Amino acid sequence: MPLTRVRKEIDDALAAFVDRQRPRLLAVGAELAQLGEALDALLAGGKRLRPAFAYWGWRAAGGDGTEPGLVDAVASLEFLQASALIHDDVMDSSDTRRGQPSAHRRFEALAERGGWAGAAAFGEGAAILLGDLCLSWSGEMFETSGLGAARLARGRPVYDLMRTEVMCGQYLDLLAGARGEASVAEALRVVEYKSAKYTIERPLHLGAALCGADDDVLAALTGYGLPVGIAFQLRDDVLGVFGDPALTGKPAGDDLREGKRTVLVALTLERSSPAQAATVARLLGDPELDESGVDELRGVITETGGLAACEALIDRYAAEASAALAAAPVAADAQAALADLSVAAITRSA
Repeated sequence: MPLTRVRKEIDDALAAFVDRQRPRLLAVGAELAQLGEALDALLAGGKRLRPAFAYWGWRAAGGDGTEPGLVDAVASLEFLQASALIHDDVMDSSDTRRGQPSAHRRFEALAERGGWAGAAAFGEGAAILLGDLCLSWSGEMFETSGLGAARLARGRPVYDLMRTEVMCGQYLDLLAGARGEASVAEALRVVEYKSAKYTIERPLHLGAALCGADDDVLAALTGYGLPVGIAFQLRDDVLGVFGDPALTGKPAGDDLREGKRTVLVALTLERSSPAQAATVARLLGDPELDESGVDELRGVITETGGLAACEALIDRYAAEASAALAAAPVAADAQAALADLSVAAITRSA
């Protein structure tokens, strides 16, 4: 599989970078080891999708996979992802991430064990700082990857744009939650900027730009990457409601408790009767929602056809991506790998 072919190299690069950074934390004080330990726990999981797509974006543009510094450059995206996840969990008050306590809950527990005042506030503050540190390290790892100044200069505008777009997507997501509503079109815009561009399209563009790809290759990667990214997030929306916690690493129905205005929810409300819409309004976003409440919402999502409509959208975007990839002017081995990656991203159960 194209993911496993590069994952070990990515994992090794991340571990080596953190090991190089750890003495800088400890030079400030022994208690800073707590930041490194929390980051180790987070980095121990993850699919490494963004580095993988960046790597195959490079290969799609004809790049040599053994280029010195390439793996470190694309692996830096995992620190950007760690930053986004840590901050996202704070904003959503999520208790778990990848089957482990989320960073702010980890720090909150540390404060509680120490008998410190304001454990919850300490947990959130420490997590925000760790997320900021990861954002800083993403740039540092990219710039010190050793890939070469000219190549890094070609990739930097893409990296900068990706970081801006994901923050915009996060804000749109917060806005939809605060307003308590989002149409299907509005929810899809959140998906595009918070997930699709950030997870698939821009990593592909980053790898291709580092290799010096022309506009035709970049446009072809957009034709493939955006629909794969949208389908990836729609699958995530379905798993957030119907997924197996043992596989997803998060409690079943967490998206419902958090009141996320996903495409799945928007499709459900678009098809709901007044009584069904009232049920959604009553239960969605209740942080104390129990299993019976989750089941009730699942029932509405299924009965209205919201789930079926979401699955149909996933199939539509997957077909669009497949057609775009088949016509893309990219290296044959990369084309095959990207086809496999799209299947892994869209049909996953975790």
